[in-house]
Amino acid sequence: MKGNNKLGAILAVAGILTGLLVLFLMASIYQVNIDGKMAGERPDEAITVRIVFAILGWLGVAAGALWVMVLYGFLNKAGWAWFWGTVAATIQILAGFFPIIPPSSIGLPAPTMWVFIIAFALWFGMLLIGGVSGKIITLAFFSGLAYVLTFIDGVGAISRHQTEAKGFISSMYAMSQMVNWWGAAAWAVFIFALVKGKSWALPLGVFATAMSMFGGFPVGVTDVVVKGRFSMFLVAPVISAGLLVYLLLPSTRRMIEAWSAAA
Repeated sequence: MKGNNKLGAILAVAGILTGLLVLFLMASIYQVNIDGKMAGERPDEAITVRIVFAILGWLGVAAGALWVMVLYGFLNKAGWAWFWGTVAATIQILAGFFPIIPPSSIGLPAPTMWVFIIAFALWFGMLLIGGVSGKIITLAFFSGLAYVLTFIDGVGAISRHQTEAKGFISSMYAMSQMVNWWGAAAWAVFIFALVKGKSWALPLGVFATAMSMFGGFPVGVTDVVVKGRFSMFLVAPVISAGLLVYLLLPSTRRMIEAWSAAA
């Protein structure tokens, strides 16, 4: 599959259509989910949906436009096309995944599941066309889990900031919110640098793990203290902590350096 420009062009067309699908699906579920959350007496989640669904809709549609550039690249047999297809697919994975959660929690349809599935297939397709090694793809996959879950920690902080009594605890959620979203962005850039074989990928990965832990552990521990039970806020920083240990292994450094030399 490496260097298969015809397959790349077909996948790029699918990516363009996925961008349009994001536009129509997000528009169809946007107000319905806001109204559903209000009916369930969760105005905090209604506000969260109002903010986050719009942001993800913008990103998903912009990624669809990026796929047009990728299609142009594949049609002209440009070596950069697969990489920018990976970027577009990574964005669309996020745009499709989180909007599954709010409607599912109140018994509404979650049609962006299809966006997530298609984008995930496109992501793997781009990496295979780019000739990325299996070990690097595996590391990128687990980094992608941290990317998505760290973003969701930032989403959860928006809601919790509204529901907790004003004071130290609500302020903790406010202080951590953008740290988690910046951490998700750091994970995304790490994935791009990793698959492209950039020499600075490893230190960036260390930074991404730290951002996820700095954003996730404080709110996760706060959540445990307040609620008295395990917090889903802790999943992203725990995964990131495991990835930090893995990234610091000499064998991982050698693997990334070997890939960088070959890329």
